[in-house]
Amino acid sequence: MRAVIADRPGAPDVLHPATLPDPEPGPGEVRIATEAAAITFIDTMIRAGSPVAPRMAFPTILGNGVSGVVDRAGPDVDTDWIGARVVATTGGAGGYAALALAQTTDLHHIPDPLGYPEAAALLADGRTAVGLHRAAGVRTGDTVVVTAAAGGVGGILVQLAKAAGARTIGLAGSDAKLDHARSLGVDTTINYRDREWSTRVRGAAPDGVDVVFDGIGADTTAHLFGLVRSGGRYVQHGAAGGTWSTIDPATAAGAGVTVIPLSAVGPTPAAMFALVEDALDLAARGIIRPTIGQSFALDDAAAAHAAIEARTTIGKTILLP
Repeated sequence: MRAVIADRPGAPDVLHPATLPDPEPGPGEVRIATEAAAITFIDTMIRAGSPVAPRMAFPTILGNGVSGVVDRAGPDVDTDWIGARVVATTGGAGGYAALALAQTTDLHHIPDPLGYPEAAALLADGRTAVGLHRAAGVRTGDTVVVTAAAGGVGGILVQLAKAAGARTIGLAGSDAKLDHARSLGVDTTINYRDREWSTRVRGAAPDGVDVVFDGIGADTTAHLFGLVRSGGRYVQHGAAGGTWSTIDPATAAGAGVTVIPLSAVGPTPAAMFALVEDALDLAARGIIRPTIGQSFALDDAAAAHAAIEARTTIGKTILLP
């Protein structure tokens, strides 16, 4: 099979295509002929050897989510799975490949209205956004700030907030991304590359905001936390800025702000599975739609990683084996 391997941590060019033996499913597993493989920002951090990313043994095949058709079943697996359109996690690695193995307990049937790229996009980003939205308890009339509002998770968070009746302020780093955020329903868009961006957020919400979805971390957190009014929720779900930022619990308590960590999303495997099911259902019913901003051939995974790191991508980036 064709796959992309990272021999060691480093720049995007450590990713290279290779031809490997076809994997065979073991007990409790199926093999998926991959139609779309999802790239997450965490993939780029693992590949780079970022200290805030999960540790991975190299060499490795990155990627933790694929969609496609089951073409082979393990010895104890119901053969009714063969031919099914599915999306699944791959156990933390192995997604950047033409064939991927998955546990039957991780398989989700893809609803008929959705294509393979959309299903792959919803696997990680959809479950994360749905889980964060619910943990934050977004309500009608809330003012909600979404960082990276044109990104895979951010774009879905915007749509969920709007569906809940909230007013949204979206942050993004280019005119194209701001335009896309507006197309998703963002009420006020602000370029975070503007030196006065935090002042502009305050001007857009002079009485403070109710919810912040912070996927950036770094210096962004200090600016945004001070905008949350008493009774508000500050959701920390990413470190795209390079570092996680710590919010002092005593400071949060004194301000009457509830800090919600990423771990609040799907505390158990069963909860994570249910979030994916819910995200697929919401998309099938047209309540949310993932943005497939760009797709790359499998062999061009290095170029896909470079584009993500250069902040030139919009929405989700997908590999097409």
